[in-house]
Amino acid sequence: MIDALDIDLTPVVAEQPDPLLFATVSGAHLYGFPSRDSDVDLRGVHLLPAADLVGLREPEETRSRMWDRDGVEMDLVTHDLRKFVRLMLRRNGYVLEQLLSPLVVHTTDAHRELVALAPGVLTSHHAHHYRGFAVTQWRLFEKTGELKPLLYTFRVLLTGIHLMRSGEVRAHLPTLLGEIAEAPAYVQELITAKAEQEHGAADVALHARVPTDIERLHGVLDEAQAGSALPDAPAVYDALHEFVVRVRLEG
Repeated sequence: MIDALDIDLTPVVAEQPDPLLFATVSGAHLYGFPSRDSDVDLRGVHLLPAADLVGLREPEETRSRMWDRDGVEMDLVTHDLRKFVRLMLRRNGYVLEQLLSPLVVHTTDAHRELVALAPGVLTSHHAHHYRGFAVTQWRLFEKTGELKPLLYTFRVLLTGIHLMRSGEVRAHLPTLLGEIAEAPAYVQELITAKAEQEHGAADVALHARVPTDIERLHGVLDEAQAGSALPDAPAVYDALHEFVVRVRLEG
């Protein structure tokens, strides 16, 4: 997917003011429905010097930058390690998808260690994240009629269902369609349509069917959460605390 853009993302890592523990591609490329004019969403973790966290000035815990590179819009967001780990512990599926993205631009030993700790963060309450995200995207679809928020709605519901059932974070919509029997078959057609245009409109003929299917998938997610074997709380808080302290002091 990213290879087709023919962009060398290595210089992006070198340009950052502080070391990156990892950088991955998120967004539509990770989710499996990029358009020809999709931007590239880069997400990662930077490591602030310890001195930046103990002085009077507020640390730059989140950095965001958008720019054009070789004709493609780039969107880079990184969090300092401490903030990122705190987000992981807040049942935030979005940052876990970034951490576990298979589209890796830059990695380190610390990244691999954090990936190994990620399963201990997962709880049955992550269903709330995906449920809420789906509601937000569905409202946006009702307002705009565009394919993008509709695909996001299906994607987050299916990701949540898969997570509750398997304990695994999977964000790639085409793969989820093949693994979840309750997924509507026409979603693949929507993916194909979006590939042609980032802000394309959904087929009007589907509008009568989609609300029923979305409501049904919400019910499937509720059932999956109720029957999930995932715990109620993270099991690796202490290990993550020790990890953040050690990596920070090592610089």
